[in-house]
Amino acid sequence: MIARRHQVALVLTAVLASAAACQARDHRPADRPGRPAPSAARGFTLVASGDILPDTAVIDRARFDAGGTVSAGGSGHDFRPMLEGVRAVVSRADLALCHLDTPYGANGDYTGRPLFKSPPEIAGALAATGYDGCSTASDHSLDDGAAGVQRTLDALDGAGVRHAGTARTEAEGNSVTLLRAGRATVAHLAYTSDTGGQPLPPGQPWTVGLIDENRIVADAKAARKAGADVVVVSVHWGTAWQDAPDDRQLALARTLTASRTDGRPDIDLILGARAHVPQAYEKVNGTWVVYGLGDQIAGEMVNRQGVPDPRGSQSTVARFTFDPPARAGGRWAVRKAEFVPQMFDIDAGRVVDLDQALAQGAGVAGVRDRIRDVVLSRGAAKEGLVMG
Repeated sequence: MIARRHQVALVLTAVLASAAACQARDHRPADRPGRPAPSAARGFTLVASGDILPDTAVIDRARFDAGGTVSAGGSGHDFRPMLEGVRAVVSRADLALCHLDTPYGANGDYTGRPLFKSPPEIAGALAATGYDGCSTASDHSLDDGAAGVQRTLDALDGAGVRHAGTARTEAEGNSVTLLRAGRATVAHLAYTSDTGGQPLPPGQPWTVGLIDENRIVADAKAARKAGADVVVVSVHWGTAWQDAPDDRQLALARTLTASRTDGRPDIDLILGARAHVPQAYEKVNGTWVVYGLGDQIAGEMVNRQGVPDPRGSQSTVARFTFDPPARAGGRWAVRKAEFVPQMFDIDAGRVVDLDQALAQGAGVAGVRDRIRDVVLSRGAAKEGLVMG
């Protein structure tokens, strides 16, 4: 079994090397020079990926990729090679969103479980990969208190990556994150069901956005009034290691997608994270809901039975193409809905596009097919969802 795993890892490493050679073009997010501006006559494509949850082994790998060694202490951290396998998908989108599950540490104090403090170099790697913004509300947001939130958002700002879900000030906590996607203005809102038992800083309830259906709807309406053509809500929710969405996810999805103003939905897309495994996509009340994207970057994951679970390295990239409304004030509609299966190769320390790996001969068809079956388990194929 171990030999087989390393055989697959060698093939995947070759795939990644080939991809890097073919995709070595400069990429900058939409608000920087370099990304071709979308035609005003067309809509835009949005991609979103799952949890970035680097444990100690992942941190060590990034130190090694930066040119150092674990034993010698390394020379910083480089997460760009880790994300190279997803760069083509991310960089070709008009708007790309990630989910940053952990806060950043400082001065070499970087840890994995149980309290995460990640290297701030992740922010630069996200920008280099092509991400425009990230949700930052999670059950780990307060693993290093308010200082960790401050550090994380400062690093993202420094890299030019926008963020939603945590805040340094009350004004920031009450603001709306607006991004450009072609000629559309997209609002990104983010919330978490809990903070993993870590208390909110005294007198600062706005530090982390907590899930409250009335607040989410109110924020979505406020975002629309602030000029958003499309409102995207990221939610850190669900039951860990459960392929199917739980009752709370289903109920909240129904409530949020049912909210309307003058007949127009207040929320246009819901993106879920937290379960550590890919979950279904579903169209609810005419709006796409991704219950769980899975973990994009995580080390070896142990499930609730204390057993290493390969599903913790599996995820999808969601890709939605929006078309402009036929009339002023109408809804930007999803014309095409896709998902791209991927996995994190723990041995190589790389994110891998599974279809590309299959084309190169890697034995990952079973992984790809399992992800597909879970994603389509609530009838999304009948609504037009396809594997990209």
